[in-house]
This record gives sequence, structure tokens and C-alpha cells, in this order.
Amino acid sequence: MKNFGYYNGQSDLIENIKIPMNDRVCWFGDGVYDAGPCHNYHIFALKEHLERFYGNAKKLDMQIPMEKEALAKLLQESVKKLDDGDSFVYYQVTRGTAMRQHTYEPGPGNLWIMIKPQKVNDGTKPVSLVTCEDTRFFHCDIKTLNLIPTVMAAQKAKRAGCHEAVFYRPGGRITECAHSNVHILKDGTLITAPTDHLILPGIARRHLLNACDRLGVRYLEKPYYLEDFFAADEVLVTSSSNLCLRATECDGKAVGGKDGALYEKLRQAVIDEFLTETEGDATEA
Repeated sequence: MKNFGYYNGQSDLIENIKIPMNDRVCWFGDGVYDAGPCHNYHIFALKEHLERFYGNAKKLDMQIPMEKEALAKLLQESVKKLDDGDSFVYYQVTRGTAMRQHTYEPGPGNLWIMIKPQKVNDGTKPVSLVTCEDTRFFHCDIKTLNLIPTVMAAQKAKRAGCHEAVFYRPGGRITECAHSNVHILKDGTLITAPTDHLILPGIARRHLLNACDRLGVRYLEKPYYLEDFFAADEVLVTSSSNLCLRATECDGKAVGGKDGALYEKLRQAVIDEFLTETEGDATEA
């Protein structure tokens, strides 16, 4: 298959899947999602992604209609249906299907899966960024489908010819990007925002910190600000679709570019872990 779509037990090409209009996601963005890369038919860090997925659903009182182990098996079987072993695996649960009203009746949610061919960016080519004042809701730690502010910020980055938009709060505190986490290197130390309610605790972020542990690189999880960002030795962007990138421009001004050697060590460690965990052909397993 060139791609794979799934909705509550029905599977086909993505473009052939039909969704009921009364799925609550259509009215309220009432759902949570997670996603991650697949290489050689191996889904990277799947256990961690599913832990977050089920945890986020629980926070919003949503019932995923199958157990975690069953979903892991379904996802791994599904990626093997694609012609290409390099793909991006997306899944979400919505609260259910009912006529539109703000209140809801408890019950199993609707499970969606989308898998499309996509290779992981290895982070060797620098990217550019823009800043965007963070005016989103204050539940940034939950990966919900209420993404309109994120969409608008991402569109701003696209119009500026940039890869991402960096959110900051009043007072200048950097939080995260529209769909990534952002970090800085300063004097050999990685600084990343703490995992409070203002950021989503990214899985790729966690693996970057694991790489710091393995390499003996000091890191701090603490708030940092626009002035720190623009004075950083390097600016790093991490996400499940782009595991470790380096930014060299933001708002049309140069950023980072002062400690490429340390960035390269971290990038290589993250990519090596990804390649090691996904090596071999999972279709033979």
C-alpha cells in the first residue's frame, strides 16, 4: 500500500476512509493524538509514545477502545502493509460519535490511524525559525486536537519561508515551537524548558536528554528567555518527525552557529539511537 488509513476497525487507503460528521472531533477538536517515525518497519520509541497517548486520554476522561498492547500490535502490523519501510505513524482517539452538545456520555472513543511514507530528517542541514508570542491555551502539556493557534503560527512560519515558529510568553519566556520542542546550548550546557503546563513533554526531547546523559553533557530544565535564545551558542529543535535539528536563523537574524561540534555529537547520538532501535527488517520478525 502507498499509505494506510484506519477508523474503528475499517482500513483502506487514507483517501478512501470516511468519518461520521458527528464524530466529536468535528465539532470540538475533542480528542488526543500521538505520532512518531518508523524506519525499516520499526516504529521508534513506540512504548513511550503510547504511554503519553494513554496518559493524555485519561486526563481528558477519554476511553481508548483497545488495550495498550493491542494498539501497539495493530500499529506494528499496519506499518508492514506499506510499500516503504520509512513512514510516519499517526494515531488519535476522539471522544465518540453523538449529536452536537457540549456535555457527553462516557463510553469508548473512536480510534483513527494514519500512516504515510516519510523519511526522518537526519539534522545535517540547518533550518531557520521565527518567533511568535505564545497566546495558546494553558493546557500545553496535553497533546489535544485543539490546534488552531498552532496552525496559525505554523502558517506564519511557512509564509516567512521558515521551518518552525518559536512560542514565547509575555515577559519573553520561551516555551516551545508550534509542533516541536526548542532548546539552547550555552557554554557547553543544554538548556530546555521545564515540563510544566506550558509545554508538551516531547518524546524526542526526552531522547535528547538521554543522549546528554550518555555523552556526559550537562543539561538544565529551567525557564529561559528571548535574550537567552538570541545569545545562545546553538539552537536545537526536536520533534517526533525531526528528531534533532539545528537552527541558524530566527526572525531574519543569525542565531547559534558557535558550537557546531557539540551539536553534531548530540545529533549523531540521537540519530544513532534511532537507527539502532529500528535496524533490521521488521517484516521478517
